[in-house]
Amino acid sequence: MSMDAGTRHWTLLTSHGRVLLLIAQNPDLRLRDIAEQAGITERSAQTIVADLEHEGYVEKERHGRRNSYRLHPEMPFRHPAESGHSVGELLELFAPTITAPIRT
Repeated sequence: MSMDAGTRHWTLLTSHGRVLLLIAQNPDLRLRDIAEQAGITERSAQTIVADLEHEGYVEKERHGRRNSYRLHPEMPFRHPAESGHSVGELLELFAPTITAPIRT
């Protein structure tokens, strides 16, 4: 399938989902690295991590001058249509080798 110059660019995963997966892959990533790898601004990464933390999907732990993150894979998806599924299911799909240590 080819992309025309006039075709809108969009992806199936939101930036929130992408940031969550990046944190699952490396809980010690800096916001700058999260932003770069997710293809968003550092300010957007900061806002998204704060959203995830506020809603209980991520827990931030301070280690000196760095942050480390711990995921809560038991948390449900936010939209009512997917609320019967946990974030852990997303992690198992996109990062299957990572989910086991997160659950301990």
